Amino acid sequence: QVQLVESGGGLVQAGGSLRLSCAASGRTLSDYTMGWLRQAPGKEREFVAGISRDGRNTVYADSVKGRFTISRDGAKNTAYLQMNSLKPEDTAVYYCAARSVYYLAPPTEVQTYGYWGQGTQVTVSS
Repeated sequence: QVQLVESGGGLVQAGGSLRLSCAASGRTLSDYTMGWLRQAPGKEREFVAGISRDGRNTVYADSVKGRFTISRDGAKNTAYLQMNSLKPEDTAVYYCAARSVYYLAPPTEVQTYGYWGQGTQVTVSS
């Protein structure tokens, strides 16, 4: 099975940018539909972005559409989340997740994803 490790989180001012990485090991990442999800303090985990196994299709939560971009690099076995124009409400622990099923449109339901990384903290100051 695949193991996922996130990196790239940190503290940034509102309006700034961060790029999160999700490095996979154990399996080829192209075998998996990938997602980024987040959980803010006191809130439920929520879907942020997803990308299909072939990278052709992406889905975004309305709250991040136009600001975040999900991508994947098969050669590096890594998925990314580029986050621009960050807002304080984007503060959360961000998780990458995977599911070994092909979806034309990546799923937005949190429980769909079976493999998870440990998470990386993103804090946006106002």
